[in-house]
Parts: sequence; C-alpha cells; structure tokens
Amino acid sequence: MSMLTPPGMGGKYRVTGTQYPRMRRTRSRRRIVASTVAVTVALSFAGWGTLQLIDTFGGRSGSKKANAAPASCRRSTPSATASAAKAVPSSAPSAAALPKPGAITVNVYNATSKSGLAKSTADALAARGFKIGTFGNAPATYDKKVMQSALLVGGAKAGPALSVVSAQITGTATKTDPKLAGTTVDLMIGKAFTKLSSDAQVKQALTALAHPSPAAGSTGKAC
Repeated sequence: MSMLTPPGMGGKYRVTGTQYPRMRRTRSRRRIVASTVAVTVALSFAGWGTLQLIDTFGGRSGSKKANAAPASCRRSTPSATASAAKAVPSSAPSAAALPKPGAITVNVYNATSKSGLAKSTADALAARGFKIGTFGNAPATYDKKVMQSALLVGGAKAGPALSVVSAQITGTATKTDPKLAGTTVDLMIGKAFTKLSSDAQVKQALTALAHPSPAAGSTGKAC
C-alpha cells in the first residue's frame, strides 16, 4: 500500500510508486494540422506578394524604360520614308521649275532719292539676260518707302520669276499682288541698295533655291 492511501481505505485504483503522474491536456491532431497549413499558406501569399511588388516597381518598369526608345530615335523603314517623302511635296522650286533670265520681264523703279539708279540697274539686269519692260521712278505707293535693298512685286503666277530675280540682289523682300497678271516682276530699288550681287553669289543663291538644305530644327537628339 502506498503512503498516499489512508489506512483503512482501499479502492480499485491506487497510486503506487514514488512519482506523481502528470495529467496533460491532449490536443487535437486536426487542430495542429490546420494551424500548420494556415501558417504555411499565409507565408506563401506573403512571399508571392513581395515578389510581385519587386517585379512591378523594379524589373518590369526598368525593362520597359530601357526598351521604350523615343519616337525620334526609332528607325523608319525605307518604305515608310519613301511614303512620307511622297506625301509631303517640297515647296521650293526645283532646278527645272526655275525660269531662265531670258523668260523673265523686269520693270525697274527707283524708290530712292538717288537719281539714275533705275537706268543703271536695268542695264545691268539686261546684261545678265533679263528682259526689261520699263524703268523710271517708283509710284507713290512705294516711293521713299522701301528701306531694304529692293522690293520685288509680282502676281500670283510670278513666284518662280520672283525667286530668280531675288537671287540677283542681296537683302530683297518679295510681295505678291493678286491684281497683277502674268509673270512680270516689278523691282523697287530701296534705300539699302548698292549694286547687284556678284556672279558667284547669284550662282550660290540659285543653287540654294533649286536644292534647299533640310531645316535646322529637323535634326533630333543623338540616340
């Protein structure tokens, strides 16, 4: 009989030995398994969300920025370039469109206070092959009112002729008068006029008209 069993009391169940039994509360295996699965799923979702954030704000955005070249740096295909060239006609007259001096009639008028400029300029233009219609003092509309070297006035169809005559004098201005018919050019000699341009200057100006260089603003940034 054990020490813990009072004398005179017996029973079916008695505590024997020198150690006390420890009574533990048993846990349900299902609860443990469920908790483990829940923790695993939560950690998996947390890791997946972190990878998505890194991919969104880091890798993908960087690759898109690196691959997205500006429109000015993208190469255009030859067919696209040819189509663009056909779609946008050049406004500058070609070499074939520029008339020869012998096909242009020029009226020379002196809009300054210096005498003799109309005749001397008309003679110089005639020596270069131009046809001279008339010369004399400028009408009241332009007399003493032309500050540049010369003012060239022509009708709606005189555009090419105005370009050729303007190449003969540096610092001219042109004006289109719808009331004028034909291709005759009226040259109003202005205050800044000194003489006609040299042959080299005329040749350079005509070449620039026939073969205009690209606009300075058309070049893009280096890629």
